[in-house]
Amino acid sequence: MIRHLSFIPARGMALFPFILVKYHKDLTDERLIRHEKIHIRQQVELLVIPFYFFYLINYLWNRLRGQSHLNAYLNICFEREAYTHDDDAYYLKYRKWGAFLRYL
Repeated sequence: MIRHLSFIPARGMALFPFILVKYHKDLTDERLIRHEKIHIRQQVELLVIPFYFFYLINYLWNRLRGQSHLNAYLNICFEREAYTHDDDAYYLKYRKWGAFLRYL
């Protein structure tokens, strides 16, 4: 379910089972929606709550290694998978369980 909420801190956000977009025009941005759908799949695989825990731990680990906020975010394994495949309309059809682990 895709919803427009102008007050979210990012352009797009996946909070199972919702995909939230900051700008109304992004309701039809296929690449952004695919990116967030990849996150929804990751959340389901990790039973939702553990996903957020591991997401935060991965971000904090990257920061402790001296990465800037942006680089720490971009190097989160979940983001790396989503950014790598958000241009592939068929990715979720052939994606294997735990694919994000390849990006650790």
